[in-house]
Amino acid sequence: MRKNRVAPALQPGYLAGMTSRPSITERVGMLDWERIGQELDTLGCARLDGLLSAPECAALAAAYESEELFRSRVVMSRHGFGRGEYKYFAYPLPDPVAELRSAFYAPLVGIANRWNTVLGSETRFPEDHATFVERCHAAGQLRPTPLLLRYGEGDYNCLHQDLYGEQVFPLQVAILLSEPGRDFTGGEFVLTEQRPRMQSRVEVVPLTRGSAVIFAVHHRPVQGTRRAYRVTLRHGVSRLRSGRRHTLGIIFHDAL
Repeated sequence: MRKNRVAPALQPGYLAGMTSRPSITERVGMLDWERIGQELDTLGCARLDGLLSAPECAALAAAYESEELFRSRVVMSRHGFGRGEYKYFAYPLPDPVAELRSAFYAPLVGIANRWNTVLGSETRFPEDHATFVERCHAAGQLRPTPLLLRYGEGDYNCLHQDLYGEQVFPLQVAILLSEPGRDFTGGEFVLTEQRPRMQSRVEVVPLTRGSAVIFAVHHRPVQGTRRAYRVTLRHGVSRLRSGRRHTLGIIFHDAL
């Protein structure tokens, strides 16, 4: 098996941030997953503070310039997605990105399977991420989906869902790599929820550098008076008023 790549831009910052901190897998394991599960059930999202250190954030943001790490670049305005751009990582993923993906999948898979049970879906996700990736690849979804996003002044991301094929893991993670108020202004993470026969509900999640948000990809269950029903969610980023904003997106299913 090929070793995951660590770009020159990633290696110094990543290692510097790790010297006095637990590993990423350990940090994810130490999170308050009871609280996170409750917030995901109630709001469709949960904020995690202090996940990555400042050096780790800087190294990941700098990796945007390392073309060899990525399989494609998307300029959002060309597709009506908004303004700004993003790049999808290529396999093998850089070490910190691969570790984040597998570390978060482990506790989230229980929530994902519980949601499907409540919604009456027979789909169950395997306990480890590698097995789920094999399922994606068997369905023809071969391209990795973790990505780095970059926004400048006036850029924004329209409300959307990250669906890339029939295999969809119902939760994903976004990690802010820039410091609000210093590196940029504006650019808030926004989540909308549409319930049947009701107007949309908006959730704005305030993030700081190194913090993350877990959120529903497209649907989540809501308990009604008689039974649970499915609500639709979309996410985006409001307009940047100044500066530059980098975000790391961790999506667990691969793309066609």
